[in-house]
Amino acid sequence: MTMPGWYDIMGFADLSARNDEVGIKHSQAYIHSLVEAEISSGIPSTRIVLCGFSQGGAISLFSGLTSPKPLGGIVGLSCYLLLHDTFKKFIPQDDPNRETPIFMGHGDIDSLVLPKWGQMSKDMLSADGYKVDLKFYKGLGHSADPEEIDDVEKYLNERIPPLEDKQAL
Repeated sequence: MTMPGWYDIMGFADLSARNDEVGIKHSQAYIHSLVEAEISSGIPSTRIVLCGFSQGGAISLFSGLTSPKPLGGIVGLSCYLLLHDTFKKFIPQDDPNRETPIFMGHGDIDSLVLPKWGQMSKDMLSADGYKVDLKFYKGLGHSADPEEIDDVEKYLNERIPPLEDKQAL
């Protein structure tokens, strides 16, 4: 189906369905440019966290893992790893986000982005040495809930704690 969001979804039959690589790479470049703009304004890359839901979560995972700068964190909610069969070719040679903690949240009854896709994505990333924490939320479909948002808040507070001296940026 044509999606005017981050990329076109070519099918929801399975995780290996054809991906809109052109759209994904276009969105990845846009996200990377936003990160660069924040860095240029004086924000350290390690205080930048990419976070998104559904397509936005998938783009956050892909763009975060392929970022040329080390990020503070990556959050993907109700999502999956884009271009999972070939995504390694997009990783910078020095792999600056190999140690960046990733938080994934997923509803256990999501009928749009299947929970097994979140699990499969976590398993693939973990097998490659990435630090992924995946949490399933009981009774949650393709949506977010207060417990999940609380978990994201906790993750953000751990990854980018408040600065004592705001001039330290």
